[in-house]
Amino acid sequence: MEAIETEKRNSFLDYLLLADESEEIVREYINDGEMFAICCEGKTAGVVLFTFHPNGIVELKNIALTEDFRGNGLGKLVVIEAFHLYKNKGLDKMIVGTANSSIDNLAFYQKLGFRMDEIKKDFFENYPEPIFENGIRALDMVMFEKDL
Repeated sequence: MEAIETEKRNSFLDYLLLADESEEIVREYINDGEMFAICCEGKTAGVVLFTFHPNGIVELKNIALTEDFRGNGLGKLVVIEAFHLYKNKGLDKMIVGTANSSIDNLAFYQKLGFRMDEIKKDFFENYPEPIFENGIRALDMVMFEKDL
């Protein structure tokens, strides 16, 4: 993972939009927290962005890989590296949220040891356009947490 300077983050917008379909929403958080380029085979494979909350909590706000780099364990490696990075920085817990319709994401986070913590009902009703995945409308945000 390579840190991305704040002034260069907008050039990675297209990557963030792979995981969050609303440009309006992404622009609200693109300059928050720490953002890293995910590099593989000399290419930018994607990005990951973390934000910080009180009480030693880091949020995995966005992780996105291009199609060519999905399904080979790279995302898992990035998240595991982040567990170590933020534990070493003294943080205690990582949280992440995903849509009720994101079946693959729900499985991905649980395989990494995250546990369901909360459901934010109607979270995605604030999005400018409805989102559908797997034939299911994204309405609720499922929040996960993992002790570091």
